[in-house]
Amino acid sequence: MDFSLTTEQQMMVSAAKRMVETEIQPVLDANDRDKGLPKSAVLKIMAKASDLGLTCARIPEAGGGVGMNMLDYGLIGEQIPPCVGLILQPHEATTTRIYFGCSEEQKERYLPDLMSGRRIACTASTEPDVGSDPGGIKTRVTESGEELVINGSKLWISNAPICDVMNVTCRLTAADGKSSVVRVLVDRSESDFSTRELDMLGLRQAPLGEVSFNDCRVPKRNLCPDTGDTAKLLTLTWLANRPLVGLMAVHLAQKALDAARSYAGIRKQFGRYIGGFQLIQNDLAEIETAVLSSRLVCYNALAAIDRGERANGLSAMAKRYAVDACDRAIALAMRIHGAIGLSRELGLEQMARDVRTISIPDGTPGILTLIQGRELTGIDPFRG
Repeated sequence: MDFSLTTEQQMMVSAAKRMVETEIQPVLDANDRDKGLPKSAVLKIMAKASDLGLTCARIPEAGGGVGMNMLDYGLIGEQIPPCVGLILQPHEATTTRIYFGCSEEQKERYLPDLMSGRRIACTASTEPDVGSDPGGIKTRVTESGEELVINGSKLWISNAPICDVMNVTCRLTAADGKSSVVRVLVDRSESDFSTRELDMLGLRQAPLGEVSFNDCRVPKRNLCPDTGDTAKLLTLTWLANRPLVGLMAVHLAQKALDAARSYAGIRKQFGRYIGGFQLIQNDLAEIETAVLSSRLVCYNALAAIDRGERANGLSAMAKRYAVDACDRAIALAMRIHGAIGLSRELGLEQMARDVRTISIPDGTPGILTLIQGRELTGIDPFRG
């Protein structure tokens, strides 16, 4: 087993770092760090991210995408600031769902602009009282002539305040009274719905919102084909999303480690550098161990997906472990810095808020634990 990166992978990582330094970080610095980025700023980022394939990573080359394997996607994604990752990943996951789950006509209408970053997409599944169980969806869609009418609300939707196209999971009731979960592409340019931006603990520059559909009329052609695989398609994208979110935590913890190691070499107490004290060295060793182990467990899950293995448990484990381990790593880095570690100026407090926020998207720790337990025992903890 070779843990070293290939020359091509090293080049991809270097290109991603350069993009962040020259194209993304200046956009973040130019905007309020406590508010969601405006659409104009996000479109600038999208245009640059599309050059690295981050808007269409999982779409095959034959379909106009990059056809990137998931490990390479993770290597690049780890370099991206998490607040930007939480913009790009929902967009890319939505383009993937459109490619694999929509009609040719729908793909022709939407994918070129989404893959190039000219328009912004998101997926709306979670509702005020429906989270980890997509089968409990309550948002309703009904047929009215040549239109569909959507009523309901969605909550905690990444990119909702700035999106152009929303992949909405709804419940459709047929004439015989049977209902099924379907997907509808809601285009802001032709359908009226309202969004409200949400103020969160961390990742505040990533636009997050609540969506309200009140007799929202959508052309019937925007109903995605009924293959019976709506829930499966969501799950398949979640499998890769989870270790990718875990690598967002690794990104933060690596920055915290770099800051703590540097500070330990310049800060003096009792006439000596604090890096010479055994307890500081212990904390630094704990932080490095958390970063490296988290990175490897996420890479392992992504590599398993690339091999076509059933990675439900590995994916859940990777995200849950990485976020928890990196949360503690950042806390230790703050402790090494003393009082300045609590200051907004240094930025560790923002990392602490951001990593806590990462624990919720794409599966809470409790849900991920149960998924892993199900894979270990073969017993479904959700439904008897």
